[in-house]
Amino acid sequence: MKDSLREKLEILAESAKYDVSCASSGTTRKHKNGQIGSAHGWGICHSFTEDGRCVSLLKIMLTNYCIYDCAYCINRRSNDLRRATFTIAELVELTVEFYRRNYIEGLFLSSGVIRNPDYTMERLVRVARQLREVEHFNGYLHLKSIPGASRELVAKAGRYADRLSINLEIAKEENLKRLAPEKDHASIFRPMSYISQGFLESAEDRRRLRHAPRFAPAGQSTQMIVGASDETDREILTLSSTLYTRPSMKRVYYSGYIPINDYDRRLPTQQPPLAREHRLYQADWLMRFYGFRSNEIVDERYPNLDLEIDPKLSWALRHPECFPVDINRADYELILRVPGIGVKSAQLIVTARRYHRVTASMLRKMGVVMKRAQYFLQCLELPALGINELNPRIVRQRLITPAQRRQSPNQLTLVFPNE
Repeated sequence: MKDSLREKLEILAESAKYDVSCASSGTTRKHKNGQIGSAHGWGICHSFTEDGRCVSLLKIMLTNYCIYDCAYCINRRSNDLRRATFTIAELVELTVEFYRRNYIEGLFLSSGVIRNPDYTMERLVRVARQLREVEHFNGYLHLKSIPGASRELVAKAGRYADRLSINLEIAKEENLKRLAPEKDHASIFRPMSYISQGFLESAEDRRRLRHAPRFAPAGQSTQMIVGASDETDREILTLSSTLYTRPSMKRVYYSGYIPINDYDRRLPTQQPPLAREHRLYQADWLMRFYGFRSNEIVDERYPNLDLEIDPKLSWALRHPECFPVDINRADYELILRVPGIGVKSAQLIVTARRYHRVTASMLRKMGVVMKRAQYFLQCLELPALGINELNPRIVRQRLITPAQRRQSPNQLTLVFPNE
């Protein structure tokens, strides 16, 4: 590899590392004769597939030059850092050669905004088109859409990419305008809607014509920065819940704020606790797979997630009237709400009770975490003392660990430099 290309790779891979919205592919495309690569199974970018495989992704930027001066971004215009730009030919060659050496199974490509959104988006599309049509690259391809890009360019990108994403970054419009004056929610939501429309139109075409081309078959994703501004978890999760109503939205990612530009007085001086990001992902999982609504997880009285306990346990402790759940009679949806019971365990319970009564010993074999679930269940072999007999405060004290006690909700307070 040429020294100049190696230096660009070092610079632009470093610049891309803060974008976390590329962890899963959600598409399957087998190898074909005359082509190179495949996109088989779930998970790209050092993520694990459902069958346990770890797959890798070249995560790179086309350029880290940018016309925007977003306060939270390492690549902001006013930062004094090494800059570089790949040519289209260099990036295509790099991707193909890395694949041939078995370093990667796909590409995640983003970019700083140069000249204007359409100029940048057009260059990203050219990279994707050359990989697909010239190099016949059949691996996973994730393109970052540019805020403000035109419908035509988003439509072209969806023809070549497995997944498209565009980062929302900040949940509240006023905070986005304060930290990134050149951006607004309208310029972000428009490309999101273009992706959704293309996704639906493609699905309709494929219902009529089996071999119609697919548009971004792995859908779209987005990312929000947590802790750079004063949004509550309720505001973040309410927005996430709304985004999930879009048919093409597959994942919302939450990235804990990292104080990389600590000289900017608009930003907090402290990094938010990592537990907050973790709890948001847990809450997101509850909305996607457990049937929870965002206003059940957080509300006006509890606008932020509890850092000491997970959101499912927190909801159960706030609603003792819903328990105990009779494991042999309750609906599947209610069983899912019992702390310590996951989706697979709930499915096993519903299947097993068709043939015989489910006992506590059977629940353990099904993977139920009885240390948690015992306070919320009614079944054979369980003691009579549940959440209503002990009261929620005692159950909470029994279930949290010393490490969790050290995480204080007061850590959510943002500290800004004195002006």
